[in-house]
Amino acid sequence: MSATSDEVSRSERWLPALLSAIAGMVDVTGFLSLGIFTAHVTGNIVVIAALIVRHDRVNPAQILAVPVFVLAVVATWLVARASGRRGLGLVRLLLMMQFLLITCLLIFSAITNPSADPHSLTATVAAMIAVTAMGCQFALLRLTLPVAPSTAVMTGNLTNAVLGLVDMSSRTRPLMEHDSRRLTGALHLLVGFFVGCVLASAALMYLGDWAWALPAALAAVAVATG
Repeated sequence: MSATSDEVSRSERWLPALLSAIAGMVDVTGFLSLGIFTAHVTGNIVVIAALIVRHDRVNPAQILAVPVFVLAVVATWLVARASGRRGLGLVRLLLMMQFLLITCLLIFSAITNPSADPHSLTATVAAMIAVTAMGCQFALLRLTLPVAPSTAVMTGNLTNAVLGLVDMSSRTRPLMEHDSRRLTGALHLLVGFFVGCVLASAALMYLGDWAWALPAALAAVAVATG
């Protein structure tokens, strides 16, 4: 029982940061090559509103992103319930789902070259696979590590990190209950997401549609060590 608790504790420390890097890679690759936020899906609502006001062409994938994300979360919950697994067993199962989805995305993109036309059917299919993978990732965290912060919504993590640092450095009575693990976790997520974004941008410059190999490789690492 103690070993299992230790394993869960380690997962809570490193898994969100690794998933944050994957989310950053998927989001940047999707945005730059397909014209859609694949991790920060609600950002597409802002883009759609701006395009409508400017009478520009709306990417079909941006319209489909939110409902497909919802369906992906529901599907992940159904798989988790049908599996009957809990704890680390469920973590491994859902990590494998995410890996398979990103690998399918890599193969599909390498064959069809969807970035050539972000408004094409192939680009929409590629974007929806990416959105589904991210829906699986977020559902994974809520179902297996409910105390973990979001791996894509960096505004909340940045707020937690700044408030924690300011409150801890203040000479007056702290306004918040100090939690060094939470502060460290938020910083790790911010760094992971930023590094993922930078690496994905560089990969797109040199690899094109093969840039999806980067998040696929990290997803494989998550499965292997999860």
